[in-house]
Amino acid sequence: MATNTTAAAQPAGVTGATGVTDAPCAAGRWLLGSTADLLGDPLAAYLRARREHGDVVRFRAGPPGLRREIYGVFSAEGAQRVLATEAANFRKDNAIYEELRQALGNGLLTSQDEDYRRQRRLIQPLFTRRRVEGYAASVTAEATALADRWRTGPGATGGTVELVEEMHGYALRVVGRVLFGSDVEQTTEVVRDSLPLLNERARARALAPVRLPHGWPTPANRRAARARSALYALCDAIIDRRADASRGQARPSGPEGGAEDLLTLLMRAENAEDGSLSRAELREQVLIFLLAGHDTTATALTFALHLLARHPDEQRRVREELDGVLDGGRAPTAADVASLPRLTRVLKEAMRLFPPSPAVSRLAVAETAIGGRRVPAGAAVLVSQWVVHRHPAYWEDPERFDPERFTPEAEAGRPRYAYFPFGGGPRACIGQHFSTLHSVLSLATLLRAYEVEDATDGGAIPLGAGITLLTKGPVPIRVRPRTSLAILPRYHRDRRNQ
Repeated sequence: MATNTTAAAQPAGVTGATGVTDAPCAAGRWLLGSTADLLGDPLAAYLRARREHGDVVRFRAGPPGLRREIYGVFSAEGAQRVLATEAANFRKDNAIYEELRQALGNGLLTSQDEDYRRQRRLIQPLFTRRRVEGYAASVTAEATALADRWRTGPGATGGTVELVEEMHGYALRVVGRVLFGSDVEQTTEVVRDSLPLLNERARARALAPVRLPHGWPTPANRRAARARSALYALCDAIIDRRADASRGQARPSGPEGGAEDLLTLLMRAENAEDGSLSRAELREQVLIFLLAGHDTTATALTFALHLLARHPDEQRRVREELDGVLDGGRAPTAADVASLPRLTRVLKEAMRLFPPSPAVSRLAVAETAIGGRRVPAGAAVLVSQWVVHRHPAYWEDPERFDPERFTPEAEAGRPRYAYFPFGGGPRACIGQHFSTLHSVLSLATLLRAYEVEDATDGGAIPLGAGITLLTKGPVPIRVRPRTSLAILPRYHRDRRNQ
């Protein structure tokens, strides 16, 4: 394991450290520094810090004597340094990942060093493009079931759908089907009750100047322990059933289209160098996939539909593209994604404006410099997609919804890390291809069946930031069926003929 350098060590990647200066400090309160801002409205605090102080800014959090400094990095160049070119110098040894390990174990999201490399080698073959595309039928089956429910519910009267709850439930059903096959409904209930609590608790404890031991019987610790126990018991029961099935006592049902569910593949993952995943490792990977696999995709779908509802001209162009590709109302497939560039651009722009992960954090091992600012060894470092995705150096009129930002020509003209919703470097999200496939197929299915209209008052959606982007209120849309198209009956005929 890498060790910290001394304070006199030469900054990594800096020749003579000429011109390197201390990062400016964001204004805070006398007693607690920026604690209230970072807990109350961190997204606004990050934007304000960049606007007032530049691309590398220090936040001070906590009372005198217990105060910690957090270095905010708000440029594409800085993001690339932290996540990619100097990734070995920025580790997941900070407070937020300590809390996530306590809650969810040592899976791909939280593990490091040889643990991470071994897990990645075992799991990467399960996320090849060909393997992921085998789950397309599961996505469209769940999307069509959702469209069916809308047709007999709010869609029957041009009523409203609250996107946050609807998309989280839907995305969780898809991920549950892909992970566990038929064990979907039980999974949905337990995860929906437990994961948000653990998510918010990890963030709040990471910023707290004093963290009480997890074993102390405080109300918050007891709630967290119950949530963690419920998730562990759920995963253990499903793993036991799948192990019984593999011994011939039962036959598991998997996703649509003949693809095996991910848990079955995880249980069989093995190679000569790394062996196989232990029982505890299986549970930890499942928990990480549940968290990352459903929450981030649900956020992307929520805001893609919200933005299209507010921009009817763009929605019309997307629907014209869908009508041209999905002739006769057939169900979308993985092969169609490449033929839906406008819809894909809408998704990318939604994830620019509302990145499902608004910031990632690291701990600097050795002193370095970013953008001419010194980052000392041992510093907590935060790289914010929320801010970089709005940086005026890369995005003209950054708050405006404009999917044309993601034409091939426009993308080629920007720095690589001006846009990084899935992170980057050696720790980039292993499931980003599945998330994109899931999102595009879901949007294609719903938008072929419905027109969507904004049902808010037109104001900004109140947001917060945990491990993922959080909405602090409803995001409603009105849904109206496209009655001239026999989309759903045609889809069901397609499935019967498979």
